[in-house]
Amino acid sequence: MTQDQLKQAVAQAALDHILPQLTRQSIIGVGTGSTANFFIDLLARYRMDFDGAVASSEATAARLKGHGIEVHDLNNVVELEFYVDGADECNKHLELIKGGGAALTREKIVAAVARTFICIADESKRVDFLGDFPLPVEVIPMARSHVARQLVMLGGDPVYREGVVTDNGNVILDVYNMQITNPRQLESDINNIVGVVCNGLFAARPADLLLLGTRNGVERIERPRR
Repeated sequence: MTQDQLKQAVAQAALDHILPQLTRQSIIGVGTGSTANFFIDLLARYRMDFDGAVASSEATAARLKGHGIEVHDLNNVVELEFYVDGADECNKHLELIKGGGAALTREKIVAAVARTFICIADESKRVDFLGDFPLPVEVIPMARSHVARQLVMLGGDPVYREGVVTDNGNVILDVYNMQITNPRQLESDINNIVGVVCNGLFAARPADLLLLGTRNGVERIERPRR
């Protein structure tokens, strides 16, 4: 199977999981990126069976609207039943690195509102330890150099992602060579740097369900509920 076929398979698995639970009042959170796009394209067939979606980026909003799916402002939504999105890396604890598409802050906000966060990814994204993929950090532009110095003090090698401006008007620093032994603590430490808007570690709010596309089919991994 090609990587696109694996992405298609996990997108279909996510759709199969949520369809029996949807009502005409349901609003679905939808992520950003190539795997999320497969999910959007499949979801479009059922656009009359639910109320609409909340998008994690302007690009996702445009794709949803192009399929005739109503896009809601998150401020007008009390709760999302599901949030479906991809990942750049995932570990066995369902902790993630996200932000390769520079939508990490909005993705994290939508995930925080959702009752169930479903991560869809192909097997290349599974790792034993997070950090091979450079960790994205969204930064207020005037604080870029200050934040970079602080990230070096935390052990990383930040690189400015040139030419990229987030939907929030900010910039991205990609942090290479970061030793991530405690993802939740590092997520907090980076967020506490003045000038940081958000970072791409999803450890405080990991996925609830990981649907992983493998050569042997879709593997389903659920996080234990506390």
